[in-house]
Amino acid sequence: MSSGESTGPAGGHRRFVALGDSQTEGLNDGDELRGFRGWADRLAEQLAAAQPELRYANLAVRGRRAHEVRAEQLSPALALAPDLATVMAGVNDLIRPRFDAAAVAGHVEHVLGVLAETGATVVTFTYPDPGLRMTAGRLLTARTREFNERIRVAARRHGAVVVDLSAHPVTSDPRLWSSDRLHLNSVGHTLLATAVADALALPGSDSAWTRPLAPRPVPGGWRRAGAELRWAADFVGPWLMRRIRGRSSGDGRQAKRPALTPVDRSAAAGGNDEPESDPV
Repeated sequence: MSSGESTGPAGGHRRFVALGDSQTEGLNDGDELRGFRGWADRLAEQLAAAQPELRYANLAVRGRRAHEVRAEQLSPALALAPDLATVMAGVNDLIRPRFDAAAVAGHVEHVLGVLAETGATVVTFTYPDPGLRMTAGRLLTARTREFNERIRVAARRHGAVVVDLSAHPVTSDPRLWSSDRLHLNSVGHTLLATAVADALALPGSDSAWTRPLAPRPVPGGWRRAGAELRWAADFVGPWLMRRIRGRSSGDGRQAKRPALTPVDRSAAAGGNDEPESDPV
């Protein structure tokens, strides 16, 4: 499931920095009013339970592409001198019509390599096949597989830990994904935090997260067709309009947690942990 080894300091990690895009920012695990929690916040809470001295920063910003993560987040991350860093980037490139897997993976690898050279434990990710959770996603299956393999190779070169989400069918279960089908919901973010903890071999972690969820009724054809139309109207259309206008969901936004600060383990900023009622 992973490559590399966890090499945090004796007694646990003390400086955790997360880099990436909307998934690491925590979108759809909470809301704009209460704030987004997300898997990285959840992982930080778990780390802090074992290491109260933990300080955590989250530099991720929604909409960022791999080259932007490299250009905007790597230097600030290095300045924070993390002993644990997570890098989740590339999906915003992957879903665009023009996608160069080698170039995008190259940006991710640069970030992995520079962080690894500091002696930090570096974690990165492969991505579930989008074709397994939405019909239109089948157009992205081949490029997702190619990108994932490039990430695995890059991680091996730099001794990074890989959370290999693509290897486990549960990660494509619609009940882990919000209605836009691009962002995890609270259940999905909880599972992802558990997966990272397992990859890092944190105390109390195990591979139970890889097990399939309980079976669910399969919706009928008309219901599926209606869900596809709603999804196209609510999410695909607005996304295309932003692309046409040259805009991004992250325009004008800053990192939600740019400095290393203590973790409030009693915080529950985002949503509940129940699946959405209609995740088709």
